Amino acid sequence: MPVVDSADIQRFNEQAPDELRPELLRCVAVPRWADTLVDGRPYVDLADLLGVAEELTAGLTDEEVRLALADHPKIGQRTNSAWSRTEQSGVDDRDADLAERLRDGNVAYEARFGHIYLVCATGRSGAEMLADLTARLANDPVTEIGVVRRELGKIAALRLRRVIEGE
Repeated sequence: MPVVDSADIQRFNEQAPDELRPELLRCVAVPRWADTLVDGRPYVDLADLLGVAEELTAGLTDEEVRLALADHPKIGQRTNSAWSRTEQSGVDDRDADLAERLRDGNVAYEARFGHIYLVCATGRSGAEMLADLTARLANDPVTEIGVVRRELGKIAALRLRRVIEGE
């Protein structure tokens, strides 16, 4: 990813709240998260912004995590979101066996936990995600919502960088 410079942060800090909020909701679809980041401006640098975002994500309630999940496609699912397509680029659509195993894994995961399987897919192959999904099926619900919260934080940080860079 390109280096974020002080002009990028300044632009973020000066952006109109009604323009910035929808972009932040693309990162994490939780109004409190987006509003707190908007209201917390100005940020000194990217590390400052990402630190606040990480704290906010770690503090999401279980209900807010589920709200955020509603905005994410299932792993391996086709989507209109350019960000999601890029993030899931490691899933090879031509591998029918892997696609079927991911679909089956998603069904088992949703039956077990009551929400979609979420993983920060950037840089990971479909096989790696399937192995992660399979391993996480052994988690208890409390442990798993914590894992989901951390994965959501990783995704939020990547997407927040995109907002800063003007993607």
